[in-house]
Order: sequence, then C-alpha cells, then structure tokens
Amino acid sequence: MAPIFAVVAPPPVRFPVALLRRSPDIPVRLASRGWDRSGMVSSHLCEREAPLPLALDWKELTVREAASEEELLAAVQLRIRTFYEFKQSYGIEDYKRQLMEREFEALKDRVSGKRVEFKRVSCINASLPLSPSLIDASDLCSTCKFSEDGKDRVVVGTLDVNQCVKLADELTGKRPEGSGSNLTRAYLSNVCVAGELQKNGLGYTIVTKAKKLALEWGITDLYVHVAVDNEAAQKLYKKSGFIYESEEQTWQARFLGRPKRLLLWIDLTQNNL
Repeated sequence: MAPIFAVVAPPPVRFPVALLRRSPDIPVRLASRGWDRSGMVSSHLCEREAPLPLALDWKELTVREAASEEELLAAVQLRIRTFYEFKQSYGIEDYKRQLMEREFEALKDRVSGKRVEFKRVSCINASLPLSPSLIDASDLCSTCKFSEDGKDRVVVGTLDVNQCVKLADELTGKRPEGSGSNLTRAYLSNVCVAGELQKNGLGYTIVTKAKKLALEWGITDLYVHVAVDNEAAQKLYKKSGFIYESEEQTWQARFLGRPKRLLLWIDLTQNNL
C-alpha cells in the first residue's frame, strides 16, 4: 500500500505514571511491561461524569474516512480527551502535548502503511461544523477542531478499522482460519464519542460505517475488544450485531494492569448493511 503521509517517527516518550489516571478501558501504556506497541486502545464509551449533553444535528453530521493530517490530529485529540484523565500538576501540559505527538505519529504510521503488521488501517471520524449549537462545548471545539475548504469542523466520534492478524497485547480472533497478508480479518479500535454527544446513536453510526468499509475491503470477520465492566460499549456492540467469542484470562489482565477484556465478533457476510 503506498504511503499517504510522510512521517518521521519520534523517539520513545516516557511519562510519570503519577501524573496520569487512565479511564477503565485503557491498557497500561506507560509502564514498561504493559506498553501497547501498536499505539492502540480497545473500544471505550466514557463512563465518567459526563459533560452537559448536546442535541445532535444529524443533517450537519459527516461520517467518513479521515482526509487530512489535521483531521487525524483532531481525532487523536478526541481520543486523549476521552481515554485519559489528567491530574493537575506542574508540567502536565507538556506531558499531554508529548502524548498527543506520540499518538499522532503512531496513527499516521498505521494509516500510511508504515507498520508492517497492518495490511490496511483507516481512521473513521464523525464531525460537525463549528456552529452556535456547539457553544456549550467550548473545550471540545477548541481541542478537536480541523479545517476543510476554509470552514472549521469538530471531530465528535472516531474509531480505527485495522486489517491485520492480531493487535498487540490483545486477544486474537479465530475466524477465518489461517494467516498471512490475505487474511480477511479486521479489528475495530479506539472507538469513542465525545461525552457531550453520547446517547444520541452516534456510536452506532460510526460502527455501522466501519462495518461497511470493512466489507468494501473484502473483510469477512470483524472483531472488537471491550472491557468486561464497560456495559455501555457492550450494549452498543450487541446492537451492532457483535457476539461473544472469547475472553482474556484473568492473570493476563492483571499482568497488563487493566480490566479483563472480552473479544466480540461479527460475520460480515451474514450482516445486512
């Protein structure tokens, strides 16, 4: 696959764990034994205290593959905003910036085909135009904004579709059998929706878009990982047609310092889209 973006990988960045508090679905990415070298996290629907809800204007919503580096950066900013809670401390803004830069470079590497363990990766974003309807979400607008054709838009939902045999530090799907570059298996990762717009059906919309894209790629079996205690995400995937296939062993979850994972599967050849 020809590279889409030209990237120079940054040196590894290490963060003091004391400055960060991870949301429940995040692998230990800061401790050496738990570092997720793929730069990915499992799906997450934020369950912390939510910001004030906003009405979703479906007529203005766009759901598509990211079309620019600026849009990829906006997606990374939404993921960091959703997945991490930062303790107030001296220098925390520098650490947030370094985390953002590392995640941004990792995402560009995957999308551009620089990661040999991935045959194909696409970042799917849901976005809204910057408008008065988002006035009560000033942090979201300033953090997750990108420009297109001279107009500002805000990424409000995002995920990755990854065609690969497996994801680092995660359960591997069993279907279809076999291995190699022609394997028609893919995984969803980094699934998140801005807290202000949850419970509007936006998560279901971006997952449906991902399923359609996977079918276009020739994918037959699609997987997603979800924490056992993330009931909101499990309900979303059940609604989207995913079913249980396997689960992580307790000792492995403890070793990686994270909640136990379930692996969910859907047969795209039997799913009406």
